[in-house]
Amino acid sequence: MLNLKHLVSLFLLFVSIQTVKAQLGFSHEIGVVAGPVQFRSDFGGRDENETNFGNTGFGIGLIHYINFAYRADCNCYTTDTYFNDHFKLRNELSYNRTKLNHFGKWVDANRTSLDADRLRAHSGIASNLDIGTQLEYFPLSIRDFQGFAYKFAPYISLGVHYTCSSPKATTTFGDGNIYNEDNIYSPWYKDQSYLPPLDGGTTREYPIDTSSFSAWSAVASVGVRYKLTKLSDLLLDLRWQYYFSDWVDGLNHELKFNKHNDWLVWFNVGYVYYLN
Repeated sequence: MLNLKHLVSLFLLFVSIQTVKAQLGFSHEIGVVAGPVQFRSDFGGRDENETNFGNTGFGIGLIHYINFAYRADCNCYTTDTYFNDHFKLRNELSYNRTKLNHFGKWVDANRTSLDADRLRAHSGIASNLDIGTQLEYFPLSIRDFQGFAYKFAPYISLGVHYTCSSPKATTTFGDGNIYNEDNIYSPWYKDQSYLPPLDGGTTREYPIDTSSFSAWSAVASVGVRYKLTKLSDLLLDLRWQYYFSDWVDGLNHELKFNKHNDWLVWFNVGYVYYLN
């Protein structure tokens, strides 16, 4: 699996290739983003506010843009087409980390069952390294924004990321072994009469797996830029990221109220600098 060193090298190579291509008629921007992440996973009830706000972590990222509206080789605007004046290509290397616990009615203090104790004792960490590309659409003219015709430039974006996940899981119940089924919530592996058998059999996968792995994810954002100076912008961005896996948090119990793939919401603030 790709590690941090490999992903950084891949990101730099990817940016370098696009930079060479961009020298034929485009310009570049670089920046940094950071902010809180709400990780929506198999911990707690998916639609419970206690879970959504309780399982909040942090994300940080390096971003690179190809600006089609301006040419670096001549310090002039490109051909005035709709695409050049309304789209940018965003490349990103980012990392997010969220401590996960069970919240809601199943771990309420008035529940005194062993399963409630097992849930309260179980915690995890979602740790994800991302590399990917998004195409950003600006309804207003990028040229006019760069020329200070207005201070705010809203945008929407859509893209694909490759995610390297390294989840963790621990428990303080029993002997502390998270892979001992006596220490985890019993309905995850006992109450499965409503689930279809796997491959014609009757056994199912153990619901916890902290192995590192990689998966693709879809990313969509809505945001706005604020013009600070001729060569710098402030960025506000609200992201939705859907993973094509349910193991990103290290837990996949497939109970009916929480059986979907993992996803997150990330609100980030960023600073962007125009290189050319």
